[in-house]
Amino acid sequence: MSDHAPSTEHGHGEHEGLTKKKIWQVFGILLLITVIEFFIALWVLPHGYMSHGVGNFLYIALTLLKAFYIVAYFMHLKYEKLGLQLALTVSFIFIFYFITLMLIEGGYLHLHMPLV
Repeated sequence: MSDHAPSTEHGHGEHEGLTKKKIWQVFGILLLITVIEFFIALWVLPHGYMSHGVGNFLYIALTLLKAFYIVAYFMHLKYEKLGLQLALTVSFIFIFYFITLMLIEGGYLHLHMPLV
């Protein structure tokens, strides 16, 4: 027979800082970022207060910020070891970089090589 009492604790200190308060805080941050994106899309850009290049840059930056919060808190990457965080981040950066290079090279080849 075992002398261990049943426990509802996580074994390795998982989700230490993820409380209901933190979840609502992250939800509020994501909601605020989304409201800013909608404000830019529905008011600022149509009325000409900002160029489309700056608007696209802001959309990309805000989307990456939202992706960080989703991955860090809701997919629990923030609570993983630094080695795993770096491995996933560096892999993602290389994949994004290679996709960008393929699109650039594909566009170049499409424009400069005759169809056979």
